[in-house]
Amino acid sequence: MTTIKYPKIKVTLVGGDGNAFAILGKVMKALQCAGVAKEEINAFLKEAKSGDYDHLLATCMKMVDVH
Repeated sequence: MTTIKYPKIKVTLVGGDGNAFAILGKVMKALQCAGVAKEEINAFLKEAKSGDYDHLLATCMKMVDVH
């Protein structure tokens, strides 16, 4: 089982725009609102964009609680 880095940050993706940039925007905004450091958010974005769409989703799910 994968450990979520910020399990208290919840992001709803089901029923929303499945576009990769829309997903990144939602997760990034949630991280910013929770007060996560800009450097950590930038590292997350770099990692999420370093692979394909499935890698992006997996990276998001490792970072926050995705529904």
